[in-house]
Amino acid sequence: MEIKIRTAVFSDIDTILEIVNHQILHSTSNYDYEPHDFETQKLWFDEKEAQGLPVIVAEYENAPIGYATYGSFRHKEGYKHTVEHSVYVAEEFMGKGAGKLLLAELIQLAKEEGYHTMIGVIDSENQGSIAFHQKYGFEIAGTIKESGYKFDRWLNSVFLQLILE
Repeated sequence: MEIKIRTAVFSDIDTILEIVNHQILHSTSNYDYEPHDFETQKLWFDEKEAQGLPVIVAEYENAPIGYATYGSFRHKEGYKHTVEHSVYVAEEFMGKGAGKLLLAELIQLAKEEGYHTMIGVIDSENQGSIAFHQKYGFEIAGTIKESGYKFDRWLNSVFLQLILE
């Protein structure tokens, strides 16, 4: 299975939307409740582009199967050297290497842009994602208990951190 990583383009928004909406509806990897619509996802894409932030896709047989991005960790000036990232892969392609390629590329892009720290915020029940990040050198920096609420229960957020230098 040959997976390629490339910069996302406007025509990828539909697939990105499908992937994120599946996660919203069926997992705690995204704490949104309602699926996004095309205009919301287009605005997100346009804002990333305007801010010079990467949106990359994993592509298999000329079709996107996952995407990744990073953005501001917090909006105070002192946090400008830290980014928070997201990696999503279509369910039928999980465990086939797309996530690894996406995360490795995001880390490289963040280093090239001069960022110091990359943060991942993962639901504590998602032990697979936590272990996945630890393989790339992320360390658990802490857990915020009952910080989210979805599917009629409280959720804990695990913060993972990678020092990029």
